Parts: sequence; C-alpha cells; structure tokens
Amino acid sequence: MKKVFDLIIKGGTVVDGTGNPWFKADIAVTKDKIIKIGDLSSEKAEEIIDATGLIVSPGFIDMHSHSDISLLINRRAESKIMQGVTTEVIGNCGFSAAPLLDETIHLVKEEIEAYYKDAELDLDWRTFDEYLRKLEEKGIAVNVAPLVGQGTVRLAVMGIEDRSPSTSEMNKMKELVEEAMKSGAFGLSTGLIYPPGCYTKTDEIVELCKIVAKYRGIYTSHIRGEGETLIDAVKEAIEIGEKANIPVEISHHKAGGRENWGKVKITLKMIEEARKRGIDVTCDVYPYIAASFGLSSMLPPWIHEGGTEKLLERLKDSKIRNRIKKEMLEGLPGWYSPLRAAGWDKTIIAYCPNKKRFEGKSVFEAAHEVGLDPFDFVFNLLIEEEGAVSVVRFVLNEEDVIEVIRHPVSMIGSDGRALSPHGVLGEGKPHPRSYGTFPRVIARYVREKGILTLEEAVRKMTTAAARKLGLWNRGIIRPNMYADLVIFDFNEIEDLASFENPHQFPKGIKYVIVNGKIVVREGKHTGLLAGKVLRKNEQ
Repeated sequence: MKKVFDLIIKGGTVVDGTGNPWFKADIAVTKDKIIKIGDLSSEKAEEIIDATGLIVSPGFIDMHSHSDISLLINRRAESKIMQGVTTEVIGNCGFSAAPLLDETIHLVKEEIEAYYKDAELDLDWRTFDEYLRKLEEKGIAVNVAPLVGQGTVRLAVMGIEDRSPSTSEMNKMKELVEEAMKSGAFGLSTGLIYPPGCYTKTDEIVELCKIVAKYRGIYTSHIRGEGETLIDAVKEAIEIGEKANIPVEISHHKAGGRENWGKVKITLKMIEEARKRGIDVTCDVYPYIAASFGLSSMLPPWIHEGGTEKLLERLKDSKIRNRIKKEMLEGLPGWYSPLRAAGWDKTIIAYCPNKKRFEGKSVFEAAHEVGLDPFDFVFNLLIEEEGAVSVVRFVLNEEDVIEVIRHPVSMIGSDGRALSPHGVLGEGKPHPRSYGTFPRVIARYVREKGILTLEEAVRKMTTAAARKLGLWNRGIIRPNMYADLVIFDFNEIEDLASFENPHQFPKGIKYVIVNGKIVVREGKHTGLLAGKVLRKNEQ
C-alpha cells in the first residue's frame, strides 16, 4: 500500500537555499519534516498543493528582528509571516526581553510602555528561560531564534550609568549571560549607539563574548557608529571576534550620511581580510535607503543617564537645551551626531501617539507648522510624549545598499518587528521593512535590477542565516529538514508597504508553511500558531 504523506507540493520550481540552480521537483511533508523530494506523481497525501509555475523555497530567516515584545502582543506575527518569514532572530541591537532584575525592571517597563501604550502586558518573567517559556505558552506563528542583549544585561545590573562595572557587577553580568546561553540563546547582541551599550568599553564586551563562545554562540552588533566612525566601529567588531574567538555578525551594515557614502567598499574589504585571517565575520542588510530608531537616540549619550525621567528633566532646562543643540550640530569626541548624517528635513516622524497629526511629516515640516525652531520642537515633543517618538531617517545611498546586498558575506535582515495593520501594532507610520523586506529583495534586486540571481537572493534569505546561527536542520530543502517553506509567484511578488502607507502586506506570496503546517494559504493567514522557540543547545 502506498504511503500517505500529510502534504505534497507538486510541480514547483525548487530554489533549495544552497545557491544551486533551480530544479523541478515535488516535495512531500509529514508532521514537521520534509520526507521526500523528487517525482511524487504516484504518491498520495492528505493535501496536495499545485505549485506549477511557482517558486518553492525554504522559509525566509529574518536575521535581524525586534519582535521580542510584539510577539507577546500578537502571536500571529502577520507582517512577517505574510512576507514569507518563518524564523525570526530576536534580541538584536543589545535589547532582549530578558533577563530582568526586580531592582531595575522599572527602566525596562518605561521603554516597553512607551511604545506599546495600550497593550496589556505583564512582565511576569525574569530569567531568559522564563521569557522563552512565556513565548511558548500560547504559541507563535513563526519560529524564534533568540539572542541575549548586552544592553538589557547591563541595564539589569547597573541601570543606565556611564561608568565601568565593578568586579561584582561584571561577575553578575557574566552570570546572566551564562544563564541565557544555557537556556538556549544563540548569542549576544550589542547596540553600541544606544544607552547603556554606548557606555560600554570594548574589553567589557570581550569578557561577555568569551562566555558566549563557550556555548558556540555568535556576537551580533549594531556597531559603535555607522557614519563618520564606521571604519573604526567595524574594526572594533572584528577585534572583539578575534579576542573572544567568536563569530561576528555586523548588523544592518550601512554608511549613513552623504560624506560617508562609499565607505562600505572599505568595510566589506575589511571583512574579507578578517575572514582570510580565520575570523568568521559576516553582515546583514535591509533593502531600503532609510533607517529608523527612537527620536531620543539623536541626542548626546550623556543625556540618557538615569533613564527617561532624568532625560525629560534635562530637556526642560533651557541651559541644557542650548548645550544639546550645540553638540547635535557639532558632535562630541567619540560621538558622531546623527543630525550630521541627515537634517531635520530628512527625519520623518513615524510614531507619535499623542500628536498623530505629525506622523508622516518631517521634523522640519512639523516644526514650521507650529512656528518653532526644529530643536525646540523636538525637545518639546519628547517631553510631551515622554520619550515615545520614533523616526524614519533618509541617510543612506542606493549604491551602497547594492554594494552590501550583492556581497557574498551579507544576508538579509529586516531590522523590523512583527506588526499588524490592526490594533496596537498597527499604530503610526513605521518603516515599511516590517512588511516588505523579503519580497522587496526579490522584486527589486532580482527581477527588476538583476543585481542578484534568484538562487543567490534565496541563499541570503535562508541558508546563509541558518548556517551562521548553527541551525543545521533548517534553511534548506532536503529530506529530514524541518518543513519551513514559502511558495511564491516570481513574476508577481512585490512589496506594497511604503513610507506613506506602511501597513500593507506584499503580493505574490501564495503559501507559507511553518513546521509542516500551512500558516498562509492562498495569500491569507490561517491563524495557525505553528512556530517554535528554537534553542541553540537543542540544535
């Protein structure tokens, strides 16, 4: 009697994730695994998907995501799953949802409540393991590969203070990192332009990375500068990798500001040279010319000491305001002011919950509208919104984006969150990368511009990330691999999310399969929560 599979995908053009040329084959799935590949025309299945004329690829792996909290609010992960993402790497840029300590949890609550105002979220976990169990509790639509954030660890132990840790504080940070690694973290991330990461010296990071290296984890970094200090910042990331004997991932690699455009040619060469010396350095990239972060990140580092409450107090002082203006215009030793990369006319307000009329406008436009100097407008807005303002900034160059995207060491990461057009996660005008990153790579850089072959683009969105993370059972279409799959129309796939109207799903993604379950069927979310929390120590 013929074996009956759970699912057969018939007649598709398979792009298997390795970079090899496409081939025609049927794919059989039972439970959560790929069982058989080839001519399965005589085989039977509970369900058959006709993929004739469509591409079948591994599910996309988002190497750089910030869905740590949004997945607890909306477990359907719509903006990610609808663009073909089946696995998200969370805990990036130094921020993870754990570990938390009772003494400093109020600082984390400030940040979370600022950006998820109406979400009913109880921070009832403390350890990294407890957070991962919280994710598992009610299910999630995507797989999650977590990193532990160095900024979160430092904040938990030291608060937001610009100083070196004491011996006991350093030991406590090592202890928290070790607990996270034992719980299944895939590595440590830093955000070295954000507090408290920006207060951290290189040697402190090296010491924590040595703990991570014991568990074969990786080091991912939003490096210390992506503008004037880009080259030194890349040098530091490589140095950390060399000293701690740990693989390095440079996050959303780019050069911000016209005077820095073209520097990625130098930094990519630095990465190549490091690899020749045996240091495993790679990077990720998103396919847009705009970046995005909290508006307060444009202020000098010292103003953040002590947390949001202290920051707002300082902004109310006219003498301190004058100092801030001067430093934002001129920079400081060791700090490249983001304002020098692009002015207020290139800084678009993305999220501003109490002054929604400003969303989608540049700071320059909004300030002119109310008759204020842009600096005073920004300081007032941050006070009124208690720091909860995010912006999109047009600081990048398309030629640089192409340079990084086509380089063999790069992979794709959205730098976005799992959002939804409805509810709390549908607020504001966020960067469209949360909805469109992966379709955009295919539509723009494969189909339209011919910068990449389809096979190379898929490799960058699947196998490259899986291998970096050590996910040996995902990211490739082979028997015995987990059945994370995307079926799409190459001629139709396109990102529809724009900066003006970001909450839009792409077109052309027909099916998304997570662990053998159909989560997107004929372009519609089925509601299934088929994802898993992946743990490094279980791979």
